[in-house]
This record gives sequence, structure tokens and C-alpha cells, in this order.
Amino acid sequence: MENILIVGSQGYIGTVLCSELIKKNIKIIGVDNFIYSQKKINFNSKKYSFLKCDLRNINKIVKIANTASQVVILAGLVGDPITKKYKKLSENINFIGIKKLIYALNKTNIKKLVFVSTCSNYGVKRSNKLVREEDVLSPVSLYANQKVKIENILIKKKFNFAPVILRFATAFGVSPRMRFDLTVNEFVRDAIFKKHIEIYEPKTYRPYCHVKDFSEIIYKVIKTDSKKISKEVFNCGSNANNFSKLSIANLIKKQLKNIKITINYAVKDKRNYKVDFTKVQKYLNFTPKYSVNKGIKEIINYIKINKNYKIFKSYSSNNFGNYKIIKKF
Repeated sequence: MENILIVGSQGYIGTVLCSELIKKNIKIIGVDNFIYSQKKINFNSKKYSFLKCDLRNINKIVKIANTASQVVILAGLVGDPITKKYKKLSENINFIGIKKLIYALNKTNIKKLVFVSTCSNYGVKRSNKLVREEDVLSPVSLYANQKVKIENILIKKKFNFAPVILRFATAFGVSPRMRFDLTVNEFVRDAIFKKHIEIYEPKTYRPYCHVKDFSEIIYKVIKTDSKKISKEVFNCGSNANNFSKLSIANLIKKQLKNIKITINYAVKDKRNYKVDFTKVQKYLNFTPKYSVNKGIKEIINYIKINKNYKIFKSYSSNNFGNYKIIKKF
């Protein structure tokens, strides 16, 4: 049984990924530094071991990596708002820290490194054409710029392992480390508790993908022969889940009656792109299971039946989003 090192195993996507891989009999070594002071998730499985560690602690990470065959890098400051808020720390972690980690991992015996990037790298695309992996990147945020710089290192430099780059769509869905600062999740929470969804840039398009579909893609990458996918880039998501924000709000309104939708024209966000996910479906035989509509139903049920219903109502809780870094780094 192979050991998979997951850097960022306690995050929104990491906790779902670990849970799904455990079900598939994959042995995991999890690493996380709890940068958002979130609660630790225990998987109660002998297939999961954990070490609290910052990704910039290179010596510790390398020591663990020497017992692993593959590494998945999820960790970092995730999202445009948090990287914009902590610019210096973001540069130190998302670019300098990950770059040093990658070069250090090249001295280990791992055979594959999976780097999770973002579709935000495409930036602003005016036409309705679906952007593909080979299209020009036009990052407009610090978060995307740092992702692009790491991608360039992995693609252009020579490594002893097989690098694989996954450009994730905007995530949605239920996770043990739940986030309500993501478009679909946030809109559903607002609709339930406020009976109101406020939208800025209503007609701009983004692709969306459920956290479990992301986990399935990573699983397929882990199981695919390294030589077949070395230095490949995959958009991760589904063509059917390219949506405008207004379209998502209207989907929610069909399920939650008597909610109000308003447009805030004061807030600007240049990002606008529709993405082609044909490659990941063909190369990895990936079939997405979750539509945005199915995800909306899931989140509604999760909020309404969860024992922490009243806690979810709080917009000041750092436990449900990448809002604020409480620790000093």
C-alpha cells in the first residue's frame, strides 16, 4: 500500500480528499498548520496519520516525504480575498515557501507531485469560447499570479518526479471543514438565514466543481502511471457547471421560495471566464457526479438538519471560511 503525503490535509478540500481516499484503501500522511485556527478533523482510521507542521518547515516535510511515494500540495493561503489581505505572508507561503518545498522534494524518492492550482489563472476572457489548458493565462489577482509562477517552475524545470498541475474550478459542497465564503455555499446560507442574496458582477461567468469531484480527480491522478501524465495540466470541473452568479442565485430561488435577489454595482471583480473540461474527462476517464443544482440541495439539507444550525448563522465565525489569520507566522 502506497503512502500519499497530503500537504494541507485539514482544509476544506483536504478533509474531503482524505475521507474519500481512506474509503478507497489509500494510506495517507496528513500535514497541516491550522493557519485559520480551524478545528482538527479526526478520521478514526489506521490509514491516516497526521503531523502538525508548516509547509515552510522543509526538513520535517522532506523527512515525511521520504516515506511517501506521491505528494499532493493543497496548502497555502487559499482565495483572492485572503491573499489580498495578507500580501506579504501570501508571497512567503504561496510562492517562496512552495517553491522551496518543490525543490526540496526533488531530492526525495517521490515519483509524482500533484500541485493544485486554479482556473482563476485565466483572468478575463471576453468571448464565450471555453478556455482550454493551452490558452494564454491572464491572472488579475495576487493569488492567481502566485499559482502561475509555481506552474511555470513545474513545467519548465526538470525534476526527478512527475509534476501534475490541476487547475481547480470554484469549489462548492459540504466538507468536514465547512466554508461559507465560496459563491454557491455563501449564497445558500444567505438565502436560508437572510432570505436575501446580494450579487456583484451578476453576469460574469465562472466554473464550479463539487469537493467530492475534486477528490475523485486527485484519486485518478494518483492511480495513473506517472509517465502518462508528467507535466500535464488539467482543468478540473465540468462544462455543465459553467455559471453566472445570477444563474446560481436563480437556481437557489427555485428551491428556497420567497427570497430576494439584489445587485450590488459598487463592488467590481474583473474575472470572467468559461472553462473547457474535456481533457480531464478524456485523459483520466473522469465523470463528474455533482451538478451545481445537486450541490445546492445538499447544502440546504446540511444546514437545516445540522446540530450547529445556529452557529452557521454567524458571519463572524472564522471556523467557516478563510476570513482571518489569527496566528502569527
